[in-house]
Amino acid sequence: MFNLIGKVVVVTGASSGLGADAALAYAKYGADVALLARRIEKLNGVKTQIEKIGRKAIAVGCDVTDEESVKTAIQTVLDTFGHIDILLNNAGVAVRVGVDSMSVEEWDRSFDTNVKGVFLASKYIVPQMKERGYGKIVNIASVNAVIADKNDMFIRHSYNSSKAAVIGLTKGMAASYAKYGITVNAIGPALFESEMTGDTLFKSDEFLMRYNAQNPSGRSGNKGELNGTVLYLSSDASSYVQGQFIIVDGGGALV
Repeated sequence: MFNLIGKVVVVTGASSGLGADAALAYAKYGADVALLARRIEKLNGVKTQIEKIGRKAIAVGCDVTDEESVKTAIQTVLDTFGHIDILLNNAGVAVRVGVDSMSVEEWDRSFDTNVKGVFLASKYIVPQMKERGYGKIVNIASVNAVIADKNDMFIRHSYNSSKAAVIGLTKGMAASYAKYGITVNAIGPALFESEMTGDTLFKSDEFLMRYNAQNPSGRSGNKGELNGTVLYLSSDASSYVQGQFIIVDGGGALV
């Protein structure tokens, strides 16, 4: 049920971190992968790793906040592979500031990447999924869509609200597209070390001490621990799972 042989996957934000990890996991389970991000050099590195696994991959420069860039990138994928079965909307940013000192530009940056990016990629992929009567869309939200940051050192109001918007968009799309054989679900990761967190959260001993003390698992997520949920929602193992938000956080949201 987790077999992805013959499937074509688009991963946004695939140049590093959770996106690159997921892209490699897709390839290991048999899928060919289209890697989308702005940094083509890093994408090429992930592409090489996928090709070593024995799967096909293309690296496509794409800014998910720009409609023409997304439209062109998706057309490149379709011209290369002929169809798209799975979309992982992973591209995201976290702006560390509260509303009392946040600029409009900082607010817009969060929503343009975290919400508009999901909208645009979906806009240009959903039509061919509807035509084929099949599709799997997985949106990466965050546990912080429903659990607020309580450490003032890392307050992120625009991140919290934009990721909550991803959940709302997920549910709306799921309700509309289920009849076309398309499932749409979201994942809420907690703290995983990545490019986004490596030079901020993971450099603060105080933050990690507090985080680990409050999490029943006593730790943050390890590399690869999100992949099982990604693969589940991307495969036919979740064929009757629709509009759900699955939190992957070691139990942190329970406290």
